[in-house]
Amino acid sequence: MLNKFRGDAALLAPAPAMLEAKTGVPTVACIPMQFDHGLPEEDGVFDDRGSTGAGQAVHTTIAIVAYPRISNLDEFQPLLQVPGVRVVWARSPAQIAGADWVILPGSKATASDLQWMRHQGLDAAVAAHAKVGKRVLGICGGLQMLGEALIDLHGVDGNEAGLGLLPLVTLFEREKTVRRVSAHLPALRGAWAALQGVDLQVYEIHHGQTQLRSDMEAGQTQCADEPVPGMVWQSAQGNVWGTYWHGLFENAAVVQALWGAKTPSLDDVFARMAQGVERWFTVKM
Repeated sequence: MLNKFRGDAALLAPAPAMLEAKTGVPTVACIPMQFDHGLPEEDGVFDDRGSTGAGQAVHTTIAIVAYPRISNLDEFQPLLQVPGVRVVWARSPAQIAGADWVILPGSKATASDLQWMRHQGLDAAVAAHAKVGKRVLGICGGLQMLGEALIDLHGVDGNEAGLGLLPLVTLFEREKTVRRVSAHLPALRGAWAALQGVDLQVYEIHHGQTQLRSDMEAGQTQCADEPVPGMVWQSAQGNVWGTYWHGLFENAAVVQALWGAKTPSLDDVFARMAQGVERWFTVKM
């Protein structure tokens, strides 16, 4: 079986016959390259063309900052399937400029990826996006970046100033928190209010412990708060949201609440691919 072929299978001839002559093993099928397969992406190598609304007119553009040490990409696969949602893997300020959402994903090296963002000018672009009231979501390492400071006393990740979009300080610890979590979302503010009452199955994997520092918002009439202690923080305006929870968008109820849409589950994806294999194997090489 030849996998990921990018063209007319007939063009392979006479290679299949030659392979069988040399090895005694026949070629039984040719599976074409699948771009819109629906499987989660790998952290290191992924299709960075993004998506264009799942075949419908685009109503929401989401820019996911693709720093060099990005992690847990699989949790964003459902976004590529939402009708009308366009996903952009952002590596420059221009790719953020027209977005409705900006997501700072997890990172294998948060301090280093923050430095990379500053070198690219993405720190200013994210701040400008938040300043006009558009949504910013930070997940795990991305949450830590949203705060005021990263403090590393044990050589885990590195010290670095944060983006200052939430009054948070993160202290890295030697031991990593790794656990699955069942959660129920309480009342949320502003742009995230649609998620109130949603039940989640999520997970944590992080070294940092983050604390809200209300003293860093001196003079503010309304302050950031912590609707889920130690796990979820939101800005005073309600447009900036940070959490340690991975897997938010893998919960169908979250996608339904935010966009009123359903996306295929992994079971659906595997079933579709199995049907494809049956079809491709009917063509003898």
